[in-house]
Amino acid sequence: MKVLLIHNRYTQPGGEDVVFEAERALLERYGHEVITFVEDNARLNVINPLKAAVDTVWSREAQRKIRKLIEETKPDIVHFHNTFLRISPAAYYACKEARVPVVQSLHNQRMFCPKATMWRNGRVCEDCVGRAFPWPAIFHACYRNSRLQTTVVASMVALHRWLKTWIRTVDIYIIFTNFFKNKFIEWGLPADKLVVKPHFVYPDPGMRSESTGQYALFIGRLDLEKGVETLLKAWQYLPNVPLKIRGNGRLFNDVATASRQMPAIKLIPGFLSKAELMHLIKGAKFLVWPSEGWYENFGLVAIEAFACGVPVIASRIGAMAEIVEDGRTGLLFEPGDPEDLAEKVAWAWAHPEEMAEMGQEARREYEAKYTAERNYEMLMAIYERAMASHSV
Repeated sequence: MKVLLIHNRYTQPGGEDVVFEAERALLERYGHEVITFVEDNARLNVINPLKAAVDTVWSREAQRKIRKLIEETKPDIVHFHNTFLRISPAAYYACKEARVPVVQSLHNQRMFCPKATMWRNGRVCEDCVGRAFPWPAIFHACYRNSRLQTTVVASMVALHRWLKTWIRTVDIYIIFTNFFKNKFIEWGLPADKLVVKPHFVYPDPGMRSESTGQYALFIGRLDLEKGVETLLKAWQYLPNVPLKIRGNGRLFNDVATASRQMPAIKLIPGFLSKAELMHLIKGAKFLVWPSEGWYENFGLVAIEAFACGVPVIASRIGAMAEIVEDGRTGLLFEPGDPEDLAEKVAWAWAHPEEMAEMGQEARREYEAKYTAERNYEMLMAIYERAMASHSV
């Protein structure tokens, strides 16, 4: 099968880039011919701001390039990961004109929320859902704290909602959890176009040799919606439980200050290779996943922990409560409640045998759901379904 993968990288690398590269490599390992079309928002600083704004709504340049690429390579299917900002939804129309089936992985909620997170001022926000024009986002300057930039993104959302771009030009959407499948149906996407396929971990890091780790671990973006403040508050009750924090973000300085004030907390700065990251995970007694936004799309680091045989303590909401089974692959706590988190962590630290068994169950969960082999089977079924539905 010949597959065209299309992706727009953000200014700061993130999970979407990781998934794009992982699926590209997966397809190539199984012998498929993979063509890629990639744009990068890091180049925006050399592009005229007016052109960048217009391209966000409808990039004729990207549409033309993709149309030409399809004519030259004749792919069997086109799989989009991200079109924001430089590619734009205009790219779908190039595929429609060429009559090529389209699959879109939904990594975020931007088609319903200009900020793409459904999160504002420390709470879940659906103020723009269902509106012909998402003006609340402009009022609150949701995108980069700029009303002007938010207006551009809101205009893109409004235009393509009016054109029904996301309904008419995409054959199948890949959603990563059942929680999000239900939310996207509620927000207006056709149920028959949504298929659940989680992420995967490759290569398999293998079960750790030691069943008990030496510290608690947080890996992720250091921002409010990731539950970082709740994490730091919880550790005020846990002076004897070592916590390692790996990440970067708006709260980096707050975490650095906490690490100086609380000896139990160690901040790990700088870049880590994949091997170093897996070594860090394998050394943990458990991973802490304290996100507070209902709309956390997936938790790749959680299944990386599962692959290593490390249980996860997570917020009891959304995708987190779907991925982590309370009492089997980890523990759940009430989101935003530092005392409940501290209680769960204290119990986990005092019960190494029970946590070791949860680690074994986490590894079994990885083997059942999150291997590359299982993911490939699901991806091929999705492509075949997209091609079949497209030909009708």
